[in-house]
Amino acid sequence: MAQTQTFHQLANLPSKPALVDQFVGKPLDGLRTPAFVIDRKVFASNCANMHQKAKDWGASFRAHLKTHKTAEGTRLQLQSTVDKTSAVIVSTMMEAWEVVNAGLFDDGTVTDMLYGLPPAANKIADLSDLYDRITQNGGVLRLMVDHPDQVKFLEKIESGRQQPRKWSVFVKVDGGQKRAGVPPTSPFFETLVTALFTSSVISVYGFYIHAGNAYASKSLDQASSFLSSEVDNVNTAAGIALKLLAEKLNMQPPSEPFILSVGSTPTAHAASSETRAKLSSLLNGSLELHAGNYPMLDLQQESTNLIDASRVAQRVLVTVVSYYPGRGVDGSDEALVDGGAIAFSKDTGPSGDFGRVNGKSWRLGRISQEHGTLTRSGPVGDDKLSLGDVVEVVGQHACLIAAAYPWYYIVDSTVEGGKQVVDVWVPWKGW
Repeated sequence: MAQTQTFHQLANLPSKPALVDQFVGKPLDGLRTPAFVIDRKVFASNCANMHQKAKDWGASFRAHLKTHKTAEGTRLQLQSTVDKTSAVIVSTMMEAWEVVNAGLFDDGTVTDMLYGLPPAANKIADLSDLYDRITQNGGVLRLMVDHPDQVKFLEKIESGRQQPRKWSVFVKVDGGQKRAGVPPTSPFFETLVTALFTSSVISVYGFYIHAGNAYASKSLDQASSFLSSEVDNVNTAAGIALKLLAEKLNMQPPSEPFILSVGSTPTAHAASSETRAKLSSLLNGSLELHAGNYPMLDLQQESTNLIDASRVAQRVLVTVVSYYPGRGVDGSDEALVDGGAIAFSKDTGPSGDFGRVNGKSWRLGRISQEHGTLTRSGPVGDDKLSLGDVVEVVGQHACLIAAAYPWYYIVDSTVEGGKQVVDVWVPWKGW
């Protein structure tokens, strides 16, 4: 069996029960730094807010698990105080198998999984095993395709089966971002769709787009424009596919409408009844909204002006290890902390900084591999730092920051003011 090994089979790290015994009930200021902290209450509130966005927009919702990669976070994403869904996206085979190993298909929390990359030839056997495991509980595995050779990979593995299966697929659409996918107006799009419709092992479920350039949004109007563009692209793709079926392939359209899956966290935040009303009334399928960063959020998402600092659920604790009076620009002070590029990634936002210190007028201005330099402009007031101080830093990109940590310390802002560990989440590592 090609099933991916779990992270704890590959690395000698403590299990969740051991971590819970060691840390739950402990104050944050006693943790070894750098430490990644998530406020569960804010995380859950963000999940409920996204469910409301999807409802207001009149769409189903598919949750991307890539930011946190945990069973606990998945449950909060799928079942909120507002609504629930059972559809997810995973970005790695490790995530896919750990959703299964966590019992999320067994108990019905997840019923629909999309593997969010075009399938590599060396992953087809693993995906085949995953398909069989998921369908034991009535679940479905969906793939994303953007090249006819990916169809050949699937046809090859099905040719060796006594009873060939049908694979449910999204066609990955490129709306001009040049990340992945095929532009619906390109000649290659018709070649791809023809290969899919004429394959005996493929069932086209819908069309999927992710507007990565929407992260440059600075307002609701800009994010709404990106959202409309996403819809236009997948709707065009579905229209071309329907025309191809009828006029060139002489085939019947699918019995169920195509799913038109759109979204990124900025465009999903722009979803509302008002933005839905601006869309064309003629859609060639049913809308699905997807997003992934929204439960945790970060400085990049703040820069879109679609959320404020109170909704950022994550931060990194670091310790001041040295202090340099007058060393900075215009004679300002600087401080050295024990978190650098590995603890925060090297992503920067519009400010050019790597992070913001909560509650103080300091920024994470420079970073090396294992340490960072806090900078500021102007003289130090009441927020001068001392060696040994532990500060909270919100970084630019929660997904990459979270990837650095073997476990997350969970707090709840309604419990001891959010200053005490209430749980520990262990993310799924590896590919």
